[in-house]
Amino acid sequence: MNLIYNSEQYSVVEFGADDGRDALRFGGYEIMDKSGKREIFIGGTLARSFREEVENLIATEPSVEEIDDFLGKYDELMRQPVTLH
Repeated sequence: MNLIYNSEQYSVVEFGADDGRDALRFGGYEIMDKSGKREIFIGGTLARSFREEVENLIATEPSVEEIDDFLGKYDELMRQPVTLH
């Protein structure tokens, strides 16, 4: 598990690939919307696609606002409320 992005609005944690678990075959990502107090875990082919899009975005040397706008595309998919243990 590796925190790869953290802003006032979003945080993204990357989980390494795990051949023993189908959902993590390509690794996985947890995206958290801090103000909305919700999150999503993406794995499988969606994780692979997310990684490719992030690599393309990083190549443009984006601002924090541009990264947050990119992550905002996942807002509608976030259904899991964030809870603290």
